[in-house]
Amino acid sequence: MELYPLKFRPIYKERVWGGYKLFTVVERSLRSDKVIGESWELSSVDGDLSVVTNGFLKDNNIQELIETYMGDIVGDKIYEQFGIEFPLLFKLIDSAERLSVQVHPDDETALKRHRAYGKTEMWYVMDASENSQIYVGFNKDLDREEFKTRVQNGSLTEVMNVEQAKKGDVFFLPAGRIHAIGEDLLIAEIQQTSDITYRIYDWGRENSPETAREMHTQLAEDVIDYKCHPSYKTLYVPDSAAELVNCKYFTTNLLSLSKKTERHYADLDSFVVYMCTDGKAELLCDGKVGETISKGETLLIPAIINSVSIIPENDVKLLEVFIR
Repeated sequence: MELYPLKFRPIYKERVWGGYKLFTVVERSLRSDKVIGESWELSSVDGDLSVVTNGFLKDNNIQELIETYMGDIVGDKIYEQFGIEFPLLFKLIDSAERLSVQVHPDDETALKRHRAYGKTEMWYVMDASENSQIYVGFNKDLDREEFKTRVQNGSLTEVMNVEQAKKGDVFFLPAGRIHAIGEDLLIAEIQQTSDITYRIYDWGRENSPETAREMHTQLAEDVIDYKCHPSYKTLYVPDSAAELVNCKYFTTNLLSLSKKTERHYADLDSFVVYMCTDGKAELLCDGKVGETISKGETLLIPAIINSVSIIPENDVKLLEVFIR
């Protein structure tokens, strides 16, 4: 049987800072008294393998798919490099409160310390309030000694760069860039398959027995980029296909469509993932296999599919993600 666009069961994560936008903005129906902060839309992290919900492959997890179909799912070169581990992790992050100030190691450090991949990631803001903020990078050059002093005296956030966040904003976070998500945001996150995070400061929650989590300041010290960069927000021209990120780990385009559009992938040798950030569309793959995608949903297009016709029901915005 032919491969087709794959949907997966979300993996919900309870977080102390979680909110309700997954229900009010994305309109998920989840019966739970827990505060959900993250929905892992497509994951190959050990213990959190995404499971298919549609078609004849229903109830198979992502690694079982790759083990069976290999390059037909992910692309031949990607299969040679990563084996049955899907190389990217896709999330929706729902913050009622600020997340911890944190940083992620690069591949070399993560391999040496944790036998894992590092974490380079990006954020696309799906929803925000007037006062929502993103903390990313520094507002001046620092060194390790000043960093340690400011962590100890509680003044670290005074030297962090703060951005007012609005819908459609994009932030690229290479490994080593200090960051924190602010209040009242819904964010689509695309990252390497890694769950390695060094928490540095947790806005006082680390001092309460009910909310305290482990801090990793010493581990963070030698992975942080202490330089102040001219700009931290990704600027782009919103047209039918705007490139947001192009790095060795992933490429992300924003497709803003109001009429039928053809996307061709025959020469790509990569899977394609769509995350719908607004609207709804029907997708027709290689002219015959169809599936719908609506706001908040994620679809995996297997690498063997050569073309996708996107037919918007109304104006639709899709994050299109692949590995070059």
